[in-house]
Amino acid sequence: MCFKSFQGEGCRTVPLSGHVGFDSLPDQLVNKSVNHGFCFNILCVGETGLGKSTLMDTLFNTKFEGEPASHSQPGVQLKSSTYDLQESNVGLKLTVVGTVGFGDQINKEDSYKPIVEFIDAQFEAYLQEELKIKRVLHNFHDSRIHACLYFIAPTGHSLKSLDLVTMKKLDSKVNIIPIIAKSDAISKSELTKFKIKITSELVSNGVQIYQFPTDDESVAEINGTMNAHLPFAVIGSTEELKIGNKMMKARQYPWGTVQVENETHCDFVKLREMLIRVNMEDLREQTHTRHYELYRRCKLEEMGFKDTDPDSKPFSLQETYEAKRNEFLGELQKKEEEMRQMFVQRVKEKEGELKEAEKELHEKFDRLKKLHQDEKKKLEDKKKSLDDEVNAFKQRKTAAELLQSQAQQAGGSQTLKREKERKNNPWLCTE
Repeated sequence: MCFKSFQGEGCRTVPLSGHVGFDSLPDQLVNKSVNHGFCFNILCVGETGLGKSTLMDTLFNTKFEGEPASHSQPGVQLKSSTYDLQESNVGLKLTVVGTVGFGDQINKEDSYKPIVEFIDAQFEAYLQEELKIKRVLHNFHDSRIHACLYFIAPTGHSLKSLDLVTMKKLDSKVNIIPIIAKSDAISKSELTKFKIKITSELVSNGVQIYQFPTDDESVAEINGTMNAHLPFAVIGSTEELKIGNKMMKARQYPWGTVQVENETHCDFVKLREMLIRVNMEDLREQTHTRHYELYRRCKLEEMGFKDTDPDSKPFSLQETYEAKRNEFLGELQKKEEEMRQMFVQRVKEKEGELKEAEKELHEKFDRLKKLHQDEKKKLEDKKKSLDDEVNAFKQRKTAAELLQSQAQQAGGSQTLKREKERKNNPWLCTE
């Protein structure tokens, strides 16, 4: 056993006189990881009916609960389901996220937006937990997407515009692994040409898909070989058929049987090896060190945090905080002054409006008062005229009554005179 010192450029090997024990660090790390368990989150993107749920059941050799998605969704909805799996005393918290309704709408222009927003929301949740004073990251459920299985329809022609646009929007946020779903729908020669065409279109459109790492010598050879097989052509099936003396997952057709785990029939075994058995930890690491770090850096830069000042000198978090605080206080004071001036202006405008309204009310009152006085004068004049007419009528009535009484008195005296004459002269007769 020896010890290498890496202080400075000159390295020297120091022999140890006995066993120290730090060679057990890998065992300690394994035990701690096994006790704590692992989490892995898969995003399945593809049109309805491409067998996303069936492939997940086949990959993890189980039957996940879920209902078939309908084709009548008004928009794209992301449905997340979390399961606790156990294999050889190793626990895995698996989260499968499905894109319900993806590609089912007539207008597919914004189909990628809910997916991007969902991925960013998971990054934001982790970032908020990191920024807390009291963090509990060891118990925090990491919901960031570690792998995106993009299901391509087995058309045999070329990628759809929807596929290219969506993968282009996602390649900087998640590890994309393109797969050709239901690959038994096209012939082997067409499948080879289809793979070449897909790879060519991805390169020409600048879509960065996940490449299996080749920097580790233990997996460099197999990963290099598997990179050449992308995109994987897969078939999913939970139905087991008896082939020979063994029960195997397969699909039965009138013309024959397609074996899911037969590498001459499809690339399902390759996908399972690369995704779960060989590169699961690298997918988790790439999500944290590449995609999340990019989101985190952009988010903190938007908030005004920087590592260096304009002179490229180190800039501490405290200085950044103080600078942002002073900037915020200055902006707050400026906004307060603007609001104060706006308030004063609004008060002046309101006072002017009130004075104008008061002036109009006074003018209206004066008009109504004058109109009232005019009406009152007219009524008084009319009343005086009516009173004069009444008095004149009374005078005429009195005169008429006087004349009538005088006439009656005169008629009465003549009647008495005649009666007297008739008494005195009985020979007088009247007709």
